[in-house]
Amino acid sequence: MELFKVIEPRAKAVPIIISSPHSGTYFPNEIVDQFKAEHVARPDDTDWFIDRLYDFAPSLGIKMITANYSRWVIDLNRDPQSAPLYNDGRVITGLVPTTNFNGDNLYRAETPDQEEIDRRLKSYYLPYHQKVGQLLEETRAQLGQALLFDAHSIRKVVPGIRQEAFPDLILGDNDEQSASSTVIQAAWEALNSSGKDLQHNHPFKGGHITRSFGRPEKNIHALQLEMAKTNYMDNTETEYDQSRADEMRKTLVLMFEALIDKLS
Repeated sequence: MELFKVIEPRAKAVPIIISSPHSGTYFPNEIVDQFKAEHVARPDDTDWFIDRLYDFAPSLGIKMITANYSRWVIDLNRDPQSAPLYNDGRVITGLVPTTNFNGDNLYRAETPDQEEIDRRLKSYYLPYHQKVGQLLEETRAQLGQALLFDAHSIRKVVPGIRQEAFPDLILGDNDEQSASSTVIQAAWEALNSSGKDLQHNHPFKGGHITRSFGRPEKNIHALQLEMAKTNYMDNTETEYDQSRADEMRKTLVLMFEALIDKLS
């Protein structure tokens, strides 16, 4: 199994790359037996079907990169030195998670030691980040600027993070540091037209990918969109709901069209 998949645009290339770091479900053969079987069968913290939800993007000229391995192998959206993303007391799974968001143990017995964490960092984490960096640099060189759009989803309610339900959509830009104000405004206005419950930088303001790659002063922008799974899945948040997904895709298309216009 390859670490990730790069999907080339099917139309004239635009300066946008979509990253889906949490939609993978596979576990490498060399470590799969370390995990509890029920978690391997259903890695629940997965951003289920996000790669499918956004599969229209190449027809707009957008390039995509999607991770194949589960975030429980190593979380591509965490700081490589395990620095916490937030310091407000919420549950934050680590670079190499040992529990899920509800605090359930993922491993049969011993959890990975530092040597194993370093091996996974080198084998699974760094190649994804290096490829994203390469795609952004190539795009900026060809088109003058680049936007990394990090696509995520989450259960509507995750008690381990907070008791109340999450908003439908959360646009994150590291407190307006990872993208220019014009790019942020274009995304916000398009998303706001959906009538969904939309929030900005709260309760999520972008993970490590958004924060590390967004350099608007260098013409490289980064945005994160976190969405409740009920926007495109059924009420059990286990199955893809085509009707809901089609409606959500309309909003996403409007947003990307606005971003393409602003970037060009």
